[in-house]
Amino acid sequence: MKLADLGLIGNCQLSALVHRDGSMVWACMPRFDSPPMFAALLDDERGGRFSIGPATPQEGTQRYLPNTNVLETRFVTADGSFRVLDFAPRFIQYERSFRPTKLLRIVEPLSGTPRIRVLCDPILGWSRERPRREYGSHHLSFQGYQSEVRLTTDAPLAYLNDEPFALTERKHFVFSWGQPVEEPLDPLCDRFLRETVRYWQHWVKNCEIPPAYQEEVIRSALALKLHCFEDTGAIVAALTTSIPEAPGSGRNWDYRYCWLRDAFYALGAFRLLGHFEEREQFIHYLLNVASSAPDLALAPLYRIDGKADLNEEILAHWPGFQGHGPVRVGNGAALHTQNDVFGEMVLALTPLFLDARFKEQVTAPVLDLVTRLTRRAIQVAGQPDAGIWEIRAEWRPQTFSSMMCWAAADRMSRIASIHRPIDAPEFAAAADRIREELLVKAIDPKRGNLVADYGGTEVDAALLQAVSLRLLTPDDPRMHATVAAVQADLNHHGWLLRYRTNDGLGVPEIAFSLCTFWLIEAMARLGRDDEARALLNRVRDVKSPLGLLAEDLDPVTNVMWGNFPQAYSHVGLIHAAFAASPRWSEFGT
Repeated sequence: MKLADLGLIGNCQLSALVHRDGSMVWACMPRFDSPPMFAALLDDERGGRFSIGPATPQEGTQRYLPNTNVLETRFVTADGSFRVLDFAPRFIQYERSFRPTKLLRIVEPLSGTPRIRVLCDPILGWSRERPRREYGSHHLSFQGYQSEVRLTTDAPLAYLNDEPFALTERKHFVFSWGQPVEEPLDPLCDRFLRETVRYWQHWVKNCEIPPAYQEEVIRSALALKLHCFEDTGAIVAALTTSIPEAPGSGRNWDYRYCWLRDAFYALGAFRLLGHFEEREQFIHYLLNVASSAPDLALAPLYRIDGKADLNEEILAHWPGFQGHGPVRVGNGAALHTQNDVFGEMVLALTPLFLDARFKEQVTAPVLDLVTRLTRRAIQVAGQPDAGIWEIRAEWRPQTFSSMMCWAAADRMSRIASIHRPIDAPEFAAAADRIREELLVKAIDPKRGNLVADYGGTEVDAALLQAVSLRLLTPDDPRMHATVAAVQADLNHHGWLLRYRTNDGLGVPEIAFSLCTFWLIEAMARLGRDDEARALLNRVRDVKSPLGLLAEDLDPVTNVMWGNFPQAYSHVGLIHAAFAASPRWSEFGT
């Protein structure tokens, strides 16, 4: 199984990955961080799957219906051709978002009389035990879950155990958690499909996009939206767990949670796209998290309901993706100290106070929160921490963490000047102090570039953010030196590594996709547009037919690794595309 052969569907409540052989190989219900119901992704033999494919197994061709998250898989066989439409319903109903815990699969013949097989084989979470089955008139119930789980279909139930049968007309399959389907399937599925297509296409029409790299940005936007858990406002890092960063690396992590840092970058991408409802929802999530930590000792990540019980567990009896274990549930990084998160939270909230469109959201509790977050950022600036890369070796003062603490103080001085002038001098002075410390303790005296930690000589790719954050101006020689040092030290066959030091688990082996997008953005901000665009064009070489990106890439083979799809990677592509693309005015519009 390869990541490039998987398509993503979802509705901001649940998601699933569908292989191009017609198998649903990953789905957690009723929400992203629930135990899996289909998990062949991590155990091809015993993990459970929901397969709809040709009687003689073969791979089909996948595409998304234009500007939607509705996935089509087409098969051409000796007996005829057919397609499978996979989606999770999402649309506006009664002025509210309708996103039921249901996965819909519609199978329709296109030519001839193709023979197909259907197998719905869910598991009881991480135990991999099979639920007890009960047959109804037009449905199959699976017993042993916390809620009712049912497959409702107008196909013969006798054929749902991988028995070949002739597909002579359109058939519908609704896999549901909770409230089952009781009404006729044909009109229901037709309405759900029509309304879901309409919803996504309308959502895309309301996206701002750059004149270049439009298809890449649109697909990234649609994929990123599926990482939003609308019920609470959380934005997860990825929708999978334990796909290794490189074969046999052991760097297998559970990413089905909300990293506060990742959410900030995602909100920045939505801002570029012209969508702001995600920020409003995330503010509620952040207020909930902050209220549970009166001293603002924020963890780097939380569950999508705001809880921090993320003890990391290894499931030794699971083989893992392509046999590359271990499989992990939970994430020990929740126990890390990562001081940059305070800066990122301040930056996430800053537009509320500086953009007149959000005046009604500037409430006393939000102003109090951003003030407290900033003071916390100032307090921890320059202290050792695990940093953005979650180092599992000895901690040192991380330059990027202090850079984000400076950004918090800098932005808060502007916020205070408008909303609480008496506090403005305090934050301006703190910003000046942290910046001066950075430019003394985090500069390589020989090469003149920023370094990854105080007093060190190594660089990491996060330093490229210095120009985006405006710590250094585009004409500052230290910024140009930093870009040059990152390119020289971290280049890996045209893509970038995160760093080249031992982080406690060894030295990273393959490229981290986001870092190359940061480089593209930095080049564009430094006026190196031709280089930025040439590098961005290389994204099209990645073996990802559907335009979905994983966390990591082997530039030698162009094969993706790491959790998939990865919100960070799509956020990076969106930022890079907007930075590197020509402006619409250059096209005469």
